[in-house]
Amino acid sequence: MSNVTPVQQTAGGTVLRDRAFGNATGLICRECGATQELGPHYACMECFGPLEISYDFPAITRADIEAGPANIWRYKALLPVPDDIEQSPNTEPGYTRLLKANNLGRELGITTLWVKDDSTNPTNSFKDRVVACALSAAVEFGAKVFACPSTGNLANAVAAAGARAGIKTVVFIPSNLEQPKQVNSAIFTESLVAVDGNYDDVNKLASEIAGEEDGWAFVNVNVRPFYAEGSKTLGYEIAEQLGWRLPDQIVIPVASGSQLTKVDKSFQEFIKLGLVEDKPYKVFGAQAEGCGPVATAFKAGVDAIRPVKPDTIAKSLAIGNPADGIYVLDIARRTGGAVEEVTDDEIRDGIVLLARTEGIFTETAGGTTVAVLKKLVETGQLDPSLETVVINTGHGLKTLDAISDRVGPVATIAPTYDAFVAAGII
Repeated sequence: MSNVTPVQQTAGGTVLRDRAFGNATGLICRECGATQELGPHYACMECFGPLEISYDFPAITRADIEAGPANIWRYKALLPVPDDIEQSPNTEPGYTRLLKANNLGRELGITTLWVKDDSTNPTNSFKDRVVACALSAAVEFGAKVFACPSTGNLANAVAAAGARAGIKTVVFIPSNLEQPKQVNSAIFTESLVAVDGNYDDVNKLASEIAGEEDGWAFVNVNVRPFYAEGSKTLGYEIAEQLGWRLPDQIVIPVASGSQLTKVDKSFQEFIKLGLVEDKPYKVFGAQAEGCGPVATAFKAGVDAIRPVKPDTIAKSLAIGNPADGIYVLDIARRTGGAVEEVTDDEIRDGIVLLARTEGIFTETAGGTTVAVLKKLVETGQLDPSLETVVINTGHGLKTLDAISDRVGPVATIAPTYDAFVAAGII
């Protein structure tokens, strides 16, 4: 792992600035429960299990949150960031719209349906949330390079956030990534590196670099525990925007699985803090058939995730060995939800369906989630009478190739009224 250096040194060793991570108290292993001090670590020293942030939350009220800024920092007391985080240069993501999807609901037979639309974040995906938290940690650790392996959206967010903060960025992507996502990263950084291989190959390379190079903060490697906490803000916002209550059902795309686990964590934290009423809710995961190892394990009733080689148009979900896959299984089963998968053609149909019912142009991950929502209703796994939220994680302009042969001019006509009438358009 990278030897990222904390900012402050003492005669007795290295320490971090007081309150540098707000109410965070340490790192805790999700497997064995062992704890260790906050730092640029992602694996337990006892069992090599994954680490996450532990907290000592203060008493916090709805009014405290509502008085905050209209971005993720309204929840700063619940994140591993300093109290003055608003003063740091960042892209200020979050507090995106929650839309009542009446048209889509009628189309699918769902009584009450909402779309949490994260395509309106600064780089048009939810990744701006997690990157903002990772950047705060990277700066605190004195990182010289802000980096990531990515399927696209994360590369966009890291490059933009690094530019805003004035820190060097290096982003690694699979060489076959959609061209719009490549351009959306390269515009912010001169160090976009394409790697021959899939995301798992890129991630392996990033892990090797993090272990050899000093001063590199890889957002989803050696500062992953801090990075992952940013996804909690999706759940916080949904609960707040619903009038301080939890939905009955929620459908979330699954790549590494981190987003789904953190949304569930956010709901549980709000319950424990008394900000929302405790109630049952079901969590559903959405994957593409061309990269659905978690869905496969769920349907087989097993706990182990068997890695796969991705082959799907949903490249932002194309992680064949998802780090949080086993935790996704646990949450889906605990809440009475499911993990389902759909074909590439169903994903394309989902993109068009959301656009033509709600005026939201989603990328392939969102198309996957909408298509899975439809399938869940059709197969009786999701109750259409219950209030449901579906998450759109990114904008369709990033994955134009996926639907370019599905949409276009209905006709090409001469510039005359007679030609218009003859075409029979209406």
